[in-house]
Amino acid sequence: MVREGLNQTWQDIIIEDSAADDLAAVIEIERMSFSTPWSETSFFNEMKKPKSFLKVAKKGGKVVGYICGGWIIDEGHILDVAVHPEYRRLSIASMLVSLGIERLRKEGCRFVFLEVRSANEPAARMYSKFGFEIIGTRKDYYTSPVEDAVIMMLKFAV
Repeated sequence: MVREGLNQTWQDIIIEDSAADDLAAVIEIERMSFSTPWSETSFFNEMKKPKSFLKVAKKGGKVVGYICGGWIIDEGHILDVAVHPEYRRLSIASMLVSLGIERLRKEGCRFVFLEVRSANEPAARMYSKFGFEIIGTRKDYYTSPVEDAVIMMLKFAV
């Protein structure tokens, strides 16, 4: 399991807190990964919030993936996860999600929520491996193309 606060190396991948100079690469990966990407302002605003995090995965100093999440009281949210297309299928997303879950657990969350496009079965399978369960859908939540969001939740054992 990936531990919060440490640089993690696997296949020369290091996961660390994002810095301001990582933002351009994060935006580039976001645009390559999603048809309706977050704006630079959205990422910048999340980075400024005291109860949120943006972690980046780097290989050879290059940002190859990221995870953004946050929490309110005992409820955590994984807001965005993406990996550069050239670095997919290397378990980088799993490393990021594992670290995100541990961070939210450390912050006292009892639940973690996320949304995933209904057609994104590989991501849904990955989340299921971490114990996330489908709890509902948001009809027509996504645009370009219009698609439902599958709402998933992880409940930590008390």
